[in-house]
Amino acid sequence: MIAVVDYGMGNLRSVAKALERVGGEVAVTADHVLIDDADAVVLPGVGAFGRCMENLLAAGLEDPVRKAAKSGKPFLGICVGMQILFDESEEFGPVRGLGILPGKVRRFVPRDGARKIPHMGWNTLRIDNRTPMLRGVADGAHVYFVHSYYVAAAEPSIVAATATYGVPFAACAARGNLFATQWHPEKSQKVGLKLLANFVALSKGVEP
Repeated sequence: MIAVVDYGMGNLRSVAKALERVGGEVAVTADHVLIDDADAVVLPGVGAFGRCMENLLAAGLEDPVRKAAKSGKPFLGICVGMQILFDESEEFGPVRGLGILPGKVRRFVPRDGARKIPHMGWNTLRIDNRTPMLRGVADGAHVYFVHSYYVAAAEPSIVAATATYGVPFAACAARGNLFATQWHPEKSQKVGLKLLANFVALSKGVEP
């Protein structure tokens, strides 16, 4: 069973439906026991970094999420669900994150009229580290982003893929069985479904 963490932030149903489409058994839940017992955990997120952290704390989910991310079971963070895995964000901050991965979340700075904030739409991935989650995802694949802030990772080794919007930024992060995307797999058509299919396979103990 894959637990999609429900803390009131993110496209929970869209993520759940996309996982089900590629064969996942999914529970959208805030139940600590279900999250602990799940074979894999997904942390979505939409909105402001600080609000996501507030909701996570208010729901008592900080410790279960941290435990899941460090457990060795497949774990996927999406969009702000990726960002809050890092140390802190400068969005209305600094605001403390979960500190599971080293790095900070910074705001895009527009440098010309052609580059608007937020970064919204399709962009290409440069694969830096071919992890199991990225099997079948081509270098140069197009995926869908919606964000005004980006992760500046403190360790290059955890950056699995990069995209560029004025500056290069971490589009995917990975360490062990933890994986995170700044882009939205549930909105990225075939590429997104391939990544989610890889995640479902890992949740079942099968190599993608």
